[in-house]
Amino acid sequence: MRLGVLDVGSNTVHLLVVDAHSGAHPTPMHDDRWPVRLAEHVGPDDVLSRAGEEALLRSVEEACEQAQKQGCDDFMALATSAIREARNGEEVLDRIRRETGVELQVLTGEDEARLTFLAVRRWFGWSAGQLLVLDIGGGSLEMAVGIDELPEVALSLPLGAARMTRRFLPDALAGDRPDLAALAALDAHATALLEPAVATLQEAGPPDLVVATSKTFRTLARLSGAAPSAAGIRAPRELSRTGLDQVLGFVSRIESGALAELPGVSANRAHQVPAGATVAAAALRLLDVPFVRICPWALREGVILRRLDALEGA
Repeated sequence: MRLGVLDVGSNTVHLLVVDAHSGAHPTPMHDDRWPVRLAEHVGPDDVLSRAGEEALLRSVEEACEQAQKQGCDDFMALATSAIREARNGEEVLDRIRRETGVELQVLTGEDEARLTFLAVRRWFGWSAGQLLVLDIGGGSLEMAVGIDELPEVALSLPLGAARMTRRFLPDALAGDRPDLAALAALDAHATALLEPAVATLQEAGPPDLVVATSKTFRTLARLSGAAPSAAGIRAPRELSRTGLDQVLGFVSRIESGALAELPGVSANRAHQVPAGATVAAAALRLLDVPFVRICPWALREGVILRRLDALEGA
């Protein structure tokens, strides 16, 4: 069975096509990305701009054409924090539905955390024990902990890398070096939001394995010396707290244009790396974990696995 998943994220509109059936490993067959950067098209009034809406519409149209070319038997489309939190999100969804026929399912932050947790559990298996999963997206940070396939606790905080860049580091959007005072203010803001969330997570008991997913964590791990993407998705990758602190010190003192030239850093997201690193460092510090394992599977794979489970049940 060929499944297509269209993920409208805060940074990227991502189409993933896989061949899979129940009990089998989903095999990626096609991958397309459109760097729409929706989170940066949402103004202080929480309204998605007309330019952002048009860019989203074009990317959905192109994704539909590509899904048809790939011969998808089933097609799922989902949207996360940028659309979820925009004041005109419903109007944008209505227009997408009218003009493309695509019904975007808007996930809650807790839904994102649960589906990502499912993907990580399936990747590492039962031997991982009590899992703690972290995912920094463009608009939000998801955290989940548990011993089963469904987490005992699933949380979402508005600490995404794009959102924090727009709020605290607007100079980075222009390619400038981040302001150190602004980074300190961001760290204080992240700490205030994370402290009660961490206390809730810790009530579930200590984790046996702490795992991080998302482009932000993969980039930070690569900057700290983890294996490049060319090594394949099964290459073990880790990000230590010490390594993360060193990366944060480095990216805090370099222009995003220069940062974009480094291996593993996307030119479209280089300006978000300092904010993402600051949030990640605050999370690891408050959780008091020495390192995180990097998982290549995340939300999209969780959606695929949930869909396969539902088809098997039917």
